[in-house]
Amino acid sequence: MRFPLTSPLLLALCMSTAGTTSMAFADSPTEPAAANSQNSASLDARIDRMADRGIEFLRTRGQSDTGAFSGATGAAVTGLCVRAILEHRPSAVTTDPVVRDALKFVETKVQPDGGIYEVGSKHRNYETSTSVLALVAAKEAGDQADRESQQKYDSILRRAEAFLKDIQWDEGEGLTPADPAYGGAGYGSHSRPDLSNTSFMLDALHELGNDADDEAIQKALRFVARTQNLAAPQGVEDVNDTKYADDVNDGGFYYTPAAGGQSQAGEAAGGGLRSYGSMTYAGLKSMIYAGLTPEDPRVAAALDFIRKNYALDTNPGMGPSGLYYYYHTFAKALDVAGLEVVDVEGGTVHDWREDLVATLEASQQEDGSWVNRESDRWMEGDRQLVTAYCLLALAHAKK
Repeated sequence: MRFPLTSPLLLALCMSTAGTTSMAFADSPTEPAAANSQNSASLDARIDRMADRGIEFLRTRGQSDTGAFSGATGAAVTGLCVRAILEHRPSAVTTDPVVRDALKFVETKVQPDGGIYEVGSKHRNYETSTSVLALVAAKEAGDQADRESQQKYDSILRRAEAFLKDIQWDEGEGLTPADPAYGGAGYGSHSRPDLSNTSFMLDALHELGNDADDEAIQKALRFVARTQNLAAPQGVEDVNDTKYADDVNDGGFYYTPAAGGQSQAGEAAGGGLRSYGSMTYAGLKSMIYAGLTPEDPRVAAALDFIRKNYALDTNPGMGPSGLYYYYHTFAKALDVAGLEVVDVEGGTVHDWREDLVATLEASQQEDGSWVNRESDRWMEGDRQLVTAYCLLALAHAKK
């Protein structure tokens, strides 16, 4: 689901959480149609050049003899790399042995319970969700005449979907909807669910054709809402009803309300859990998948946070930590929302695609890869993973 560009949100948008009128997004810069078309073509050409270099890095320097792009988290990084390549080169699924070998590696991780993960993995949800993204893309881009291959993917994906829904934190784990962990997804090691893993699960379920009314997606919305720093809007059912709901109240999102609550950005000075950029974009995207509209106060509050904290030189609230994961969630959320520009506090209008492309052009390495040189937290010292994040972000930046 994409927010329509004619939505009232894009014209005058939302009220701030403090109740004062504020502009958040606008439709598009006022330029002649020909100029817009020219600019789009130029931007797409720049994206293609970067993508070609990034893919060539993965093809020539990023893959092991097993077909994996990185074995650090089982199938997860390989799944992301395959998806990233196919976003830019769909034909590679039948023409490129590198992609074929990577898909074979992913297939070796299919387990009897339907999950796609390394035996003994503590990242079963993460691995399965990212593998689903790769396999869905491979199926869609594959040779439709290859009936055997299509049926094989259908079978793997149906079982993976059932696995993801089974490990979602709900009644099967003895929870009720009143529990802060209810509806979330964790890494799959039974520690506690979090918004990042829930967002990946929702990506996978969405790709598998589940719509907003799907039971698992609606359960996930309950968890997602509890990660938002927002005092309960009147008349809204799924809200943050934890002890942290009113402390920060800036519309942003944090890591998890479960097991006492945690934000990777730490605690706010006045109490509560600090919101930060990557989780806020993950939260916005998740709410869209769950069917929330621009007029919903939870969406409006998230957009207000984004407007006030728009940045590409930092992961707001986290500095350089998780910066490239942030670029991925930033681009995907704004693309899924159908937003063209961000009108930030103070009136400056940002073409987020142009800003992102310029940022990634400046940070691409000589070998075509990307890597977080300021922080290797969350594996961002892994060039394969970070390059996949960037390629995925660039795919969403195309017009």
